[in-house]
Amino acid sequence: MGNKRTKKSISLEGFVFLAIFLGIFGGMGMKMGGVNMLNTLMNTGYQLLLETVFYIMAIAVLAGAISGLFSEFGVISMVNKLLSPLMKPLYNLPGAAALGVITTYLSDNPAILGLAEDKNFRKYFKKFQLPALTNLGTSFGMGLIVSTFMIGLKLKGGHAGTAVLVGNFSAIIGSIISVRIMLHFTKKEYGTEEYCVQFEEHEDMDAIEALLEGGKNGVDVGLAIIPGVITICTLVMMLTNGASADGTYTGAAYEGIAFLPWLGKKLEFILSPLFGFTDASGISVPITALGAAGAAIGLVPHMAEAGTVLANDIAVFTAMCMCWSGYLSTHVAMMSSLKVNKLTGKAILSHTIGGLCAGVAANWIFKLVMLFL
Repeated sequence: MGNKRTKKSISLEGFVFLAIFLGIFGGMGMKMGGVNMLNTLMNTGYQLLLETVFYIMAIAVLAGAISGLFSEFGVISMVNKLLSPLMKPLYNLPGAAALGVITTYLSDNPAILGLAEDKNFRKYFKKFQLPALTNLGTSFGMGLIVSTFMIGLKLKGGHAGTAVLVGNFSAIIGSIISVRIMLHFTKKEYGTEEYCVQFEEHEDMDAIEALLEGGKNGVDVGLAIIPGVITICTLVMMLTNGASADGTYTGAAYEGIAFLPWLGKKLEFILSPLFGFTDASGISVPITALGAAGAAIGLVPHMAEAGTVLANDIAVFTAMCMCWSGYLSTHVAMMSSLKVNKLTGKAILSHTIGGLCAGVAANWIFKLVMLFL
């Protein structure tokens, strides 16, 4: 009873919150129209449920099913032993974490959750290491899709393949920075000794049973992320996107006030020198990647045709779209699934820094590589 926190029924905190709440939604309502804003809120939440939550659940089910097979037949144990000499010095994570890199690179950020839900995967992790899986998985989410897409672009001056390779390497640099910063926070929270689960023998299952049990864990993950995805992602989308194609507000899903792109433009004098963009419009790609990597890469072909994007930009885009890969819209849900909600802010801060470092590294590494080509 002594540790129970209480609040006054009326306090300064309530007035401050009310002022911020009214400021955000009042500002949106003034620009979009009150009715349109409310319709967009509801329609975006509904579309996120259908298009995003069920998509993540499907990925988590498949990844969980594969994880069930891998754990049952000893694959996770083999990978842990083989890759610990690599993962430990780079990330301070067990070798089993490399499976998370592979699954997310081939699919999307939430694929790592299906692995994390498996006790035979968790047993290799100490408590302070598990939350960092969010940062590790997100750093490689949609990696194959982003890389393939960028290689297929027709650029003035060429070198798209080299740019994508540099971008992938730089995403690894960003991932190491993100994970290491996150582990700095989690060590303070959990210490460095206690494991997530105790090493113990598990009951033998046949292949079908292991497959279905792993898939069931994926369903649990999908249900757990619904509140975070719908609430946080709706707000992020409305701060990122603009009006409909004709410049009007209709109350449709995914409309918004384009605040984050506006903020990016204001910070352009800092960001452009760091990332070496050929044209100032390039800042829109990493800004969009905050919410969705798929939407971000969709901006690039038009820029490539117009000649405002060259190989150096592609290296930076690849690194940041991979490393960030919509983390603002998935980190909350992923941390919630891992039951470490209180560390969500620190995970987002760590990954923001990691993604920025990935972009800066891609810019300068590509320039260095081009000296020898």
